[in-house]
Amino acid sequence: MDRKESRGRPAGAAANWAGRLTAALRGQKAAYAGDSGHAPERYAAAMLGYGAYVAALAGAGRLTGRRLPCRVDPWDLALCAVATFRLSRLLTKSTVASPLRVPFTVARGGAGAAELSEEARGEGGRRTVGELITCPFCTDMWVATTITAGLVLCPRATRLATAALTAVAGADALQFAYAAMVERERDGAD
Repeated sequence: MDRKESRGRPAGAAANWAGRLTAALRGQKAAYAGDSGHAPERYAAAMLGYGAYVAALAGAGRLTGRRLPCRVDPWDLALCAVATFRLSRLLTKSTVASPLRVPFTVARGGAGAAELSEEARGEGGRRTVGELITCPFCTDMWVATTITAGLVLCPRATRLATAALTAVAGADALQFAYAAMVERERDGAD
């Protein structure tokens, strides 16, 4: 078979088809993004990364012989929800974890008790990571997946860690309640 032919079609026809497909995809991207500058391909890469992470966790479960539970205990679900909330806030907003975000973000100032307001910086993958690690809602999925995998792979340690994070979230709520009570008393004394 001639090198210029592939499956009975000239090589130029395949290249022409690929060119038309690429142009159509670019047109769809431009129509979707409009004037926003939103680049969905960056998020497709993040989705692929998340899929690879889940596959690696599933592979670890298979290699260790761990089986998925038939049901999730309501107590584990409650601990997982509160721990996911607390760890996501810690990773995405806390001043303590800001060194982890430095390569991907720009600080914009304070945003509440021990929290920072930051924006993603850079282009491409750097910007995508910056957007993910400054968004507690985005980080929730990764954290919840990690905790859920932990419940399968090492349940005792994971329950201990989720209990600690839940205790911290409870303590934070109490700190805010106490501060509000002191503020009300101060306002009443004036």
